[in-house]
Amino acid sequence: MGKNKLFKFAQMETFSNVFQYPAITLRDAMETGVSAPIAGTWQTIFGNNNPVVLELGCGRGEYTCALAELYKDKNFIGVDIKGARMWAGAKYALEQNLHNVAFLRTNIELIEKFFKHDEIDEIWITFPDPQMKKATKRLTSTYFLRRYQNILKPNGIVHLKTDSPFLYTYTHELVRLNQFDVLVDTQDLYSESLDPLLLTIQTHYEKQWLERGKKIKYISFRLTNKEIVEPEIDIEPDDYRSYGRFGRTQKQ
Repeated sequence: MGKNKLFKFAQMETFSNVFQYPAITLRDAMETGVSAPIAGTWQTIFGNNNPVVLELGCGRGEYTCALAELYKDKNFIGVDIKGARMWAGAKYALEQNLHNVAFLRTNIELIEKFFKHDEIDEIWITFPDPQMKKATKRLTSTYFLRRYQNILKPNGIVHLKTDSPFLYTYTHELVRLNQFDVLVDTQDLYSESLDPLLLTIQTHYEKQWLERGKKIKYISFRLTNKEIVEPEIDIEPDDYRSYGRFGRTQKQ
């Protein structure tokens, strides 16, 4: 491990807005089903009763921080397993005195171990790997939605923002098949008259896709507690390689 990563990991241990657990704790949570002690305490941590919103696969945390700067009346938690990346967002939040931001370092597969039932209001999934080869790895698959059902409030909102036609088509079909209440569904986010705040934050690579004429897809829907059916459809794979999930910036 490089010295820079070791430095970041050491600093992360001192950050008041970062919560991380040793590998053995994560393993025990997986094997025993016991929730982490932090579950159910997030509003106490933030010191208010405002809605709690997750960004899953937050990378460097720029999107999490930008959302927190726009929506002061909500609390935001960035979730990722990559601590060296998360360090950037956590450091920025502390420097900017963003008291409505926290970061949780864990595997998303274990997300329900760190939150109580009905503790979360919304979930953002921004530009994840589309995982075209294995459905259970897609962050909008039934595998993950069932976990989100355990922590979201009734009819809690799930947002997906993606450059991937494959992932958008898969998610759109899953939402249609399960008759979830759709709030927004667009294959070209910037061509429609939507909430201006929704267009305020752009990732570094999102800007590059837009410059190359690629369309950004966005879908948001309310997740109910009913049994979820997995769509069985053939989807044409993406014909390009998606950019990585780092280098996020706020639109100027």
